Amino acid sequence: MVSESELLQSVPTQLWIGGPVDATGGGTFPVRNPATGEVLVEIADATPEDGVRALDAAVAAQADWAATPARQRGEILRSVFEAITARAEEFALLMTLEMGKALPESRNEVKYGAEFFRWFSEEAARVHGRYQTAPSGTGRIMVHKQPVGPCLAITPWNFPLAMGTRKIGPALAAGCTMIVKPAGETPLTMLLLAKLCAEAGLPEGVLSVVTTSRSSALTAPLLEDPRLRKLTFTGSTSVGKKLVESSAHGLLRTSMELGGNAPFVVFDDADIDAAVQGALLAKLRNGGEACTAANRFHVQNSVRREFTEKLVAAMAEAKLGPGTDDTTTLGPLINEDQLTTVTELVDDAVAAGATVALGGKAPGGPGWFYPATVLTDVPARARILSEEVFGPVAPIVGFDTEEEGLAAANDTEYGLVAYVYTRDLDRALRIAEGLQTGMVGVNRGVISDPAAPFGGVKQSGFGREGGFEGIEEYLDTKYIALP
Repeated sequence: MVSESELLQSVPTQLWIGGPVDATGGGTFPVRNPATGEVLVEIADATPEDGVRALDAAVAAQADWAATPARQRGEILRSVFEAITARAEEFALLMTLEMGKALPESRNEVKYGAEFFRWFSEEAARVHGRYQTAPSGTGRIMVHKQPVGPCLAITPWNFPLAMGTRKIGPALAAGCTMIVKPAGETPLTMLLLAKLCAEAGLPEGVLSVVTTSRSSALTAPLLEDPRLRKLTFTGSTSVGKKLVESSAHGLLRTSMELGGNAPFVVFDDADIDAAVQGALLAKLRNGGEACTAANRFHVQNSVRREFTEKLVAAMAEAKLGPGTDDTTTLGPLINEDQLTTVTELVDDAVAAGATVALGGKAPGGPGWFYPATVLTDVPARARILSEEVFGPVAPIVGFDTEEEGLAAANDTEYGLVAYVYTRDLDRALRIAEGLQTGMVGVNRGVISDPAAPFGGVKQSGFGREGGFEGIEEYLDTKYIALP
């Protein structure tokens, strides 16, 4: 097992544009360990000119990469999958150091993130169109799929590997070049991935990683450059809206995976023990810092007390501590701002009349820690029911009828994912169809799967990542009329 210092020394700290290069401005910014607040490394702080350099490289490589046989592109992706898998412990430790999640969580992300390269390595050779005689009999119709061209991916900090591979995998499989702008809090994992891609034979310029502390300044000229043809973003709804507005100048193809406010609905016929275990996964996965995390728990009143008592007992078992400690199950939040946000949402709910059944107060000291927390009797006016908490906090509210439960679940501007627990198949299908979300977990607390289309509706964005649908986001459809 590599040591922390050896691992950090092996990760590029320069920009990655056809290989490691210095930022034109020569500046750097720190990457911190959320468990201590200490600086791990200083990395290159890209300027707008560096972003254009990366686009220049992507444009220069685009034609050759698109012309590369699909099977060859797929084999490179497969090689990267194998390289990630072989170095799984290094990737896990690196993610824990820069993001804070517990090592078991990081190991799971390595498996999940690597699978996007394996899945799309297999999809690269399966891009197909169609050929048919026109119904009028006057000619023939040929439909051809082509890569959209150079892409810009903006990824968040909560899944440093998977949010990148979920975009890079389909883009490269489709024949697109890509620039990745990772979150400033967690850029190291993506830099290490770029290095592995190069070692696996990915040509120079096909994938660039530009790190910066000035995201808007870097991306603005790229979004205005007519050579860029696609923007994909995962992050907050507010930032996503601004990016969509900026992308309209060039009429870019866009994919937006934005905020969530996932309801977790438990009906009176549910297996309560199974529902509690599902709730633990849906709430505490990634420490609650996930757009798919259950944000509010709607429990039918006849079983609400039983569910609450069992959930409190289960969440009380979470061990708060540095993610690098193998006994830790709940690491720190990403930074002080996020700790402040979670604290304010809990305090607001309590001031509005909610009861703290577990946790509810940051322990203080070094690092940005917040304990597993359960709130009961949460009033409708509490902000935590309408805002994404992004932390290990479970607010519980009751309902009486199926209609009330569905209405409460849909009472949000967001529509990413919902969770439903019931033993009744008819009810499960009825509720799943009635939920205004892009994804539904039925008697499951984790729904993410590289083979399934991931994405939302309403204020949670548009476009899909993963599944057969994921590669379509990076392909243009061309109709060729033949005699």
